[in-house]
Amino acid sequence: MEALAWGGVDRALHPRVVNLVAVVLNWNGGDDTLAALASLDGVETVCVDNGSEDGSPDAIAERFPGVELIRTGVNLGFSGGNNVGIRRALARGADWVLLLNNDAAADRGLPAALAAAAGERPDAGVLACKVFFADPPDVLMYAGGRVNLRLGYWGRQDGFGQKDDGRFDTLRDVDRATGAAMAVSRAAIERVGLLDESLFAYAEDTEWCLRIREAGFGVVFVPDAKVWHVGSASTGGLSSPTSIYYDTRNMIAVAERHDPRRGPAAAVRRGVVLGAHLASARDAAGVRAAVKGWRDARRGRLGRR
Repeated sequence: MEALAWGGVDRALHPRVVNLVAVVLNWNGGDDTLAALASLDGVETVCVDNGSEDGSPDAIAERFPGVELIRTGVNLGFSGGNNVGIRRALARGADWVLLLNNDAAADRGLPAALAAAAGERPDAGVLACKVFFADPPDVLMYAGGRVNLRLGYWGRQDGFGQKDDGRFDTLRDVDRATGAAMAVSRAAIERVGLLDESLFAYAEDTEWCLRIREAGFGVVFVPDAKVWHVGSASTGGLSSPTSIYYDTRNMIAVAERHDPRRGPAAAVRRGVVLGAHLASARDAAGVRAAVKGWRDARRGRLGRR
């Protein structure tokens, strides 16, 4: 019988599944990145270091000699850094590329769950993992996601903050995955391209899913593909000024790109996005970040802040 793939999944049972390569992006990730890589034991993995200064790249090289480590020497953002890893994964023959945040840990059964889903849904371009909070570990962070382009907002995820009681245990189509843990097919990447590097960080996963869906692929939630995630560790948390700035700016930019509107409709949508982020700001710095993101979106100023 042919060799096993995806952590013990027989290729003969899933002929469309040949090779999964994981990509983990590190930026001063310390022990979080080491834990993420350890959780991928048995999965071919590429780790991209985004110009870290905390010594973590050397620790990764020492502890995980079997992981290919690429040092960019500069912070390319979530999109740019992951794109380096995605290109390398494809060059290594990946049919599916798994993006796993460096502050997340994959369940041992995740590769097999993805393989089964890929076999059941050959139309899928994205397989979205079920994501739990790292603490408490039985509370959901993501169990599906919707996109409202008319309002330009997709902040609250299905199941967020709820205990996993089986309500979200069905393989189903969703509007978007979360970049914390998502697998994307080679076919989808070759059709639509890579992550949008002009976004730098935040909303790039949603924008990618929108392009992939527009190209005719499915975005499919896989409840048995489980991951535990700290969340926004590299940017100081979801309510940090950095997170608020990029999320405000990029939500507006992505909505206007995929659902262009003019006049009052465009102004209302920008106002909804700004208002939602102002509400999440914890201090004056957060308020200023939201307003700055709103202004930069209006002016078309993207890239690194």
